[in-house]
Amino acid sequence: MIAQCKAELLRTFRNRRFFVFSMIMPAIFYFIFTSTIGDNAEVGGVAWKAYYLMSMTVFGVVGACVNTLSIKFAQERTQGWIRMIEITPLPSSAYVISKIVSQAIVNLITIIFMFIVGGVIKGVDLSFTQWLTCGLWIWLGALPFMALGILIGTMKSVEVTQVVAQIVFMATSIVGGLWFPIQSMPKLMQDIASYSPSYRFGQGAWNLIAGAGPSLTGILILAGYLIVFVLLSSYILKKQKAV
Repeated sequence: MIAQCKAELLRTFRNRRFFVFSMIMPAIFYFIFTSTIGDNAEVGGVAWKAYYLMSMTVFGVVGACVNTLSIKFAQERTQGWIRMIEITPLPSSAYVISKIVSQAIVNLITIIFMFIVGGVIKGVDLSFTQWLTCGLWIWLGALPFMALGILIGTMKSVEVTQVVAQIVFMATSIVGGLWFPIQSMPKLMQDIASYSPSYRFGQGAWNLIAGAGPSLTGILILAGYLIVFVLLSSYILKKQKAV
């Protein structure tokens, strides 16, 4: 399993898509929007540069889960890699665990990178506890998006998977208020956003830097999405294996 984790990490770090969607794009957006609006602006009593740092960190983690994980999974299925794994001594559980562990490490690297960008370059001032709790929340809260990435990766065509993953990634990011606060959206969009996993994911981090904590409603909604995505992907994979 350790060898499989190393292989997964090497594949990820050699993939330009990972660096573009998980690090470069979020960092660029962060500098553009904080510079345009101004470092002294506030959102709900929270400094804009701190608020948007959490938004772009969540954005980068979602990108890694939805884009990178889904395409890797689709490629392995279409190329027959998973069937080859099944006839080797490697247990299926080790293969699945290696996917989760390697993606969790990738997400952690994204979080640390974005926090360094915000703290060192933009001077975001948070307490050690806030940095730690926000990092843990974003790291653990990515589980539903890992499941979503695997669900998208069950599609039979890698090309279709790439398109769908990109559309889902951008749509959930915009609707969830990761690009701009939902307070600036129409009332209908705000109501829709309140049920989106990306908004509840970001809301937990926004609450933590405001001195509160993730809402119970947000945790339950994320847990609900996790269960649904896992059940759907499991059902689809079983059907495909039967065929």
